Amino acid sequence: MTIRNLSIRKLISLCGLLVVLVEFHAMSFGQEGGNISFAMDLVKAAKERTNHHVTYDGKYRSIPYPMGDVPDGIGVCTDVVIRAYRKLGIDLQQLVHEDMQAHFAAYPNNWGLHKPDANIDHRRVQNLQTFLARHGTVLPVSLKASDYVAGDLVTWTIANHLPHIGIVTDQFALGTNQPLIVHNIGKGPQQEDILFAFPITGHYRYGQHSATRTAVPNY
Repeated sequence: MTIRNLSIRKLISLCGLLVVLVEFHAMSFGQEGGNISFAMDLVKAAKERTNHHVTYDGKYRSIPYPMGDVPDGIGVCTDVVIRAYRKLGIDLQQLVHEDMQAHFAAYPNNWGLHKPDANIDHRRVQNLQTFLARHGTVLPVSLKASDYVAGDLVTWTIANHLPHIGIVTDQFALGTNQPLIVHNIGKGPQQEDILFAFPITGHYRYGQHSATRTAVPNY
């Protein structure tokens, strides 16, 4: 069928259908684009942390609330995640604390606490895992590198059964072609090829559509 053989009414109907399809595609692309943009902002913030000299120190400290932090020159693996999200205006300290206040029994009771503690709760991997499972997206744990995309959060069990967490980046290791991870395992924030170096215990995505920003990114 050619345009010459189409009636005006059919042409109008076809044009209307085309507009609807274009608009639907644009909305879908916009949502995906927003997620990708958020993920890349998170990756950028995580990579920026590797420029900081940080001594590995997980001692308990009293900190302000909300938006509280230990001194910039110290930190552990969770602080890499917390500080990266802070760059995007997302305060995991407040979000975890508020969720624990409302649902304390849903969180691990590994430290003998009877109520939330905004100084330390968000700095514990198991608490972050619980929060991410409750408010983010739980993704499959696999041994396929392509299943882990930039902006994803991964948790592991490392030596002596210690929990660990890091952020998947958009760069890949030469040789293994595995996505590099920004994490702090003792030498300060590093970007390294460690995705499958330890048993993976969790794979999460938390971002634009599941959190409220309280500030604009500031690089």
